[in-house]
Amino acid sequence: MLPAHSSTAPPPPATLRGSAGILFWTLACLGLIAGWDATAFDTALARIFGNAGGFPLRDDWFFVAVMHEDARRAGWVLMVLLAASVWWPVGWMRRLATADRMQMAASALLALAVIAVFKRASATSCPWDLAEFGGVARYVSHWSHGVFDGGGGHCFPAGHAAAGFAFLGGYFPLRRRLPRAARWWLATSLAAGFTLGLAQQARGAHFMSHTLWTAWLCWTTGWACDLAMAALRRLRTLPGDPLPDGIDASR
Repeated sequence: MLPAHSSTAPPPPATLRGSAGILFWTLACLGLIAGWDATAFDTALARIFGNAGGFPLRDDWFFVAVMHEDARRAGWVLMVLLAASVWWPVGWMRRLATADRMQMAASALLALAVIAVFKRASATSCPWDLAEFGGVARYVSHWSHGVFDGGGGHCFPAGHAAAGFAFLGGYFPLRRRLPRAARWWLATSLAAGFTLGLAQQARGAHFMSHTLWTAWLCWTTGWACDLAMAALRRLRTLPGDPLPDGIDASR
């Protein structure tokens, strides 16, 4: 017999309007972020927190211990709980199919991996490494591939903000079965990501563009996971999904 929480009614198929809406906003945000990159807003915002002597909040206890170290641990605790919910769901998570819970956990892990790969390949240094803020590097756009700025590199995109943005992918399976929870999940993930990103910007660890690109990459990774799961569902029944008509689940 299937578990009780797996007997939910099948989610309505994604409509063209819904898919087109997601595509529109994904491309619109991409255009806005690319437009931001074409401005000098990154350095203008950095100057609010830093000067030729560096960033006064770089070693501040609250920003280092609470907003960085504790927030990072909290992100990993949530990741572990999300993974555990695949097999041991509690509360409203029991209303999701097993495959949906698997998608939520997998999309978060994949988003973290995508950000890590981009950071590893990036030659961009952090604001606190720039000569303008007391360092030794010169400013080079993060899209100037192969051009080194003289600093430590590996600062783009914002890895710490991914502790919040990585969970954006959970919106997609939630919206099919629990639309209200999906909106709250989306808003909370965005708020957490931008809060952590702004905290790192105050320390001089990142520019705003780094945070914006992390948000977009995590969202797009979550959407890609959703498209992959939809394609897989067309080929076979996933764990916890309602069985096709005519199949006896008790056999």
